[in-house]
Amino acid sequence: MSQQSFFSLPKTGFAGLKENWQSDLLSGFLVFLIALPLCLGIAMASGFPPSAGIITAIIGGLVVSRISGSYVTINGPAAGLIVVVLSAVQELGKNNPDPMAGYKYTLAAIVVASVIQTLLGLLKAGRLGAFFPVSVVHGMLAAIGIIIMTKQIHVMLGVSVKGSLFETMAQIPHSLMNLNHEIAIIGFSSLAILILWAVIKNRHLKMIPAPLVVVLTGIGLAKYFDLDHEHMYLFLPDAPFLEHHEETVGPLFLVTISENFMSSVSLPDFGKIGTLAFWEAVVSISLVGSLESLLSATAVDKLDPYKRHSNLDRDLAAVGFGNFLTGCIGGLPMIAEIVRSSANVNNGAKTSWANFFHGLFLLIFVSLFPRLIHSIPLAALAALLVFTGYRLASPQSFKHVLSIGTEQFALFVITIIGVLATDLLVGVLIGIAAKLAIHIIRGVPLNNLFKIHFELQQPDANTYTVKLEGSAIFSNFLPLKKALTELETGKTVILDLSDGFLVDHTVMEFLHDFTHDYKASGGHCEQQGAPIIPFSGHALAARIMAGRPHQ
Repeated sequence: MSQQSFFSLPKTGFAGLKENWQSDLLSGFLVFLIALPLCLGIAMASGFPPSAGIITAIIGGLVVSRISGSYVTINGPAAGLIVVVLSAVQELGKNNPDPMAGYKYTLAAIVVASVIQTLLGLLKAGRLGAFFPVSVVHGMLAAIGIIIMTKQIHVMLGVSVKGSLFETMAQIPHSLMNLNHEIAIIGFSSLAILILWAVIKNRHLKMIPAPLVVVLTGIGLAKYFDLDHEHMYLFLPDAPFLEHHEETVGPLFLVTISENFMSSVSLPDFGKIGTLAFWEAVVSISLVGSLESLLSATAVDKLDPYKRHSNLDRDLAAVGFGNFLTGCIGGLPMIAEIVRSSANVNNGAKTSWANFFHGLFLLIFVSLFPRLIHSIPLAALAALLVFTGYRLASPQSFKHVLSIGTEQFALFVITIIGVLATDLLVGVLIGIAAKLAIHIIRGVPLNNLFKIHFELQQPDANTYTVKLEGSAIFSNFLPLKKALTELETGKTVILDLSDGFLVDHTVMEFLHDFTHDYKASGGHCEQQGAPIIPFSGHALAARIMAGRPHQ
C-alpha cells in the first residue's frame, strides 16, 4: 500500500502556512530555545563573535526556508564546521595585530565558498555527497567531536590554554588540577544536566529542551557567583586539597554581545584572496559544509513521518545563497543541521515554515533582550559543545562502525587519525585513499574504480531488471543511484548480481534505503544471482559475490 494512503501530505507555500501555522509556530519556538545557546557557543568556539551564530540562524530561517528544497530541516550554524572555521580564522589572521582581521578574512572565504555551493546546487551536484564512503564521513565527524571536546573542556573549566591540538589535549589534566572553581561549578552542572536529560524517561521533562535548562541554570549560578562584577578570591595554604593560589572571575566569563544587534554586522575583507591559505579555507568550507548539509538533509528525510524527499540540488543552492548573505554581514556558514532538525520533527513540524518561525523568534529575542544574552556564562555554552562533541565521538559510534566490519573500522580510525594529525580536508582524502587501496587489494580492476558497469532493462511493463557486472563501490555507483531513483514507482525491481564481484558498505546502505523507500511507494524489490559472502555479520556489510571482477 502506498505511504501516501496513510497520510494527507501537508501543503507547501502560503497554503501550507494557513493549514499548519499552529504546529509549525510551536515547533519553531521550541527549536528557537535550543538554537539560541548553540548558535552562541558554536560562534565563539569558531573564533567568531557570539552574534555571528545568531545572524546565521536568522538568515537560515527567514530566507533559506523560503527557497530550500527541504520540508522540515532547520538551517543554521553547526558544530561540524567549528574546526574548519576556527582554522581559517587562526591561519588568515596570523601575525596581524588586529584581533578581528582573521574573522573578516574568513567572512570573505565564506562568500567565495558560498558561490561554489550555489553553483554546485544549480549544476545538480547534490548527489555528489554519496561519493564519500560512509565510514570516512563517520570518521570525519568523530574527529571533529574529539577536537571540539579537546578545546571546549578548558573553557568549561575556566582555564585559558594555547598551543597545537595535541598540546591542548595534553594540557587537560593540568586544567583539571588548576580549574577556576566557580566557573567549573557552572560547567560541570551544565554537563550533568545534559547527561541527566539524555537518560531520563519522563515525557513531561523531555518536553523542556535541555539547552534551555542549561542556560537558565547557568544564568542563575552566574548571578549567585556575581560574574557581572570582576572579583578575586584567595585559597589559603591550609585549605584542604588546594595549594595557595588566587582565582579571578568576572564579566570576562560571560557572553559579550552588543545591546544594539545591528552593530554586530561586519563586512568581509578580501585582502587575502591571493593567498593559498584563503583558498584552502574556501575549499574546506564549501566541501565540508556541502557534505554535512547533504547528509543531514538526507537523514532528516528518514525522520519525516510523511516520507517526503528533499530536492538536494535545490537545498544545496539555497544554503549557498544563505551563506553568501551571512558572509556579507558577519555570520557563520550554515548547513541543514541535524540536531535542531530532529527536534523540529519530534515537535510536530509539518512544513518549512517551522524553520522560518525559529529564525523569526531569534530575531525578536536578540532585538529585545540582548542583556539577557550577556548574562549567559561561557562555561554553560562550552558544556553544550563538549556534550555535542561527545555524541559525535561516543564509544557507541566506534562500536557501531566496528559491528559493520573490521575494514570499515580501520577506515574510520584512519580518517580520525588523519584529521587529528593534519587537517579536515587532508584527513578525509587520506580516508578515501585508504578505501580505494582496500578495493584494489581485493581485486577491483582500475577501470572499475570510477566506472560502474550495469544494464537496466524492462522485460515487461511491470518489471525492471538491473544487471550488475563487476563491482559497485562508493567511487563509481552514482550512475546506478541515478538510474534507480529515476525508476517509475509501483513496479518490481530485480537486482541481478550473477555477474557481480564486490558491493561495498556505502552501496549496501544505499540499496537498503532504496528498497525501503520503493516498497513504501507501492513497489517490490528482490535480489537474484551469485552467492553472497559478507565481510561481517552486519546486514549492510560489504560483500563479495561469486562472480569475477569486470575486466
